[in-house]
Amino acid sequence: MFRSLSGRFLILTAIFVMLAEVLIFVPSIARFREQFLLDRLERAQIASLVLLAEGDVTPDLQDELLRNAEVFNVVLARDEARQLVLSSPVPAPVTGTFDLRNAPALTLIRDAMHRLRTPEPEVIRVIGEPVRMGGLLIEVTLETGRLRAAMVDYGLRILWLSLVISVFTATLLFVVVQCFLVRPIRRVVGNMRDYAANPEDARLVIKPRSTITELREAEESLQNLQTQLTAALKQKEHLAQLGGAVAKVSHDLRNILTSAQLFTDRIEMSEDPSVKRMAPKLVNSLTRAVHLCEATLAYGKAEEPAPTLARHRLRDLVADVLDSERMAAAGHDLRLANAVPDELILLADGEQLHRVMSNLIRNARQAIARNGAPGEITVSAAEDAREWIIRVRDTGPGLPPKAREHLFKPFQGGVSKGGTGLGLTIAAELMRGHGGTLTLEKSDETGTSFCITLPKGNFAAVS
Repeated sequence: MFRSLSGRFLILTAIFVMLAEVLIFVPSIARFREQFLLDRLERAQIASLVLLAEGDVTPDLQDELLRNAEVFNVVLARDEARQLVLSSPVPAPVTGTFDLRNAPALTLIRDAMHRLRTPEPEVIRVIGEPVRMGGLLIEVTLETGRLRAAMVDYGLRILWLSLVISVFTATLLFVVVQCFLVRPIRRVVGNMRDYAANPEDARLVIKPRSTITELREAEESLQNLQTQLTAALKQKEHLAQLGGAVAKVSHDLRNILTSAQLFTDRIEMSEDPSVKRMAPKLVNSLTRAVHLCEATLAYGKAEEPAPTLARHRLRDLVADVLDSERMAAAGHDLRLANAVPDELILLADGEQLHRVMSNLIRNARQAIARNGAPGEITVSAAEDAREWIIRVRDTGPGLPPKAREHLFKPFQGGVSKGGTGLGLTIAAELMRGHGGTLTLEKSDETGTSFCITLPKGNFAAVS
């Protein structure tokens, strides 16, 4: 119990109440001592007035008056003359004098604490002002035994009262904390356990109910987190299922394309000039399709395979991509420009870089075709001491805001109707595998520009 939040609240509340009572007790006990002494002064004044009124009194009556006042003698000052009104033998020397006239609070507290710390009875002198204008000064001597006993009794009563108050207050706080704090927290913890057991069940997402602001905010944050996690797990499951389907399709498609490669061997033997010119491109396209299927099958088992780096003349690679896209753009007013320097040689995986360039140029061609206006796609490149920089620019209509926001997210960054958005996601992943980046430089009504950066790294060491 005492390791729980409410149990610790209970202990701390009791401690704090006791501390508060101690702070109250000190001035209270000082006030009690002062009142006790003032009461003895008042009794002594009454006894002295009896003596002054009746004149001579018998010794027995005088002793009785002093016993009732609980003092040994009484000195009364009237008209600036001090008079010993009542007296009896003092059992011990006077050890201290205490003047209650305008005594500071700290002095009263100090004297009260001293009295509690001194168990042995002492004889003290007390000076005060008579009540109801009964003179200028009244002074008595008394023993401190009764005073200390009364102070101890009063302190014990204060102590027991403090204990009762602290226990009552702590119990109330315990109940309040249980109702308004611990139970809502336990409900949240219970929901987290249930949700962790089956995070794909949307019914287990917490529903904020707390009326406490901080707990309400925590529940709302947890609700958002669980909602996003459930959606992500569902998407992951769908992707896993889709990956299995794609792997099966890719397996069959690879067999079909392999058969098609066998037929292209015979086509290459044709004497027709057009066939001879087109056959190598067909062979290359089929080869890339087979490699893509093999990469897709590998992706179903693991991530994209690591790039196999080699030297490539970028202009030739870009020309191959542009030739394929030029045939696909037949009938459209589209200009494809290869502005890559002829001498630029970079280090990359040729197949993967070809896939990235094909994806970017194909997306640009399709965007211009959908726009229905003439357009231009330009591929340029440059290099510095650290990296190669490739840019693919087009004069298309630009990307929609939603596509720009989720550009490199699978199934969210698609531009065309029915598009999956996987192309740019895979392209960015391929460039990251090279240690480079694929970024969107700009996209507005004047066109779109993508930038590829590839680090040179240990370029000189690769033959």
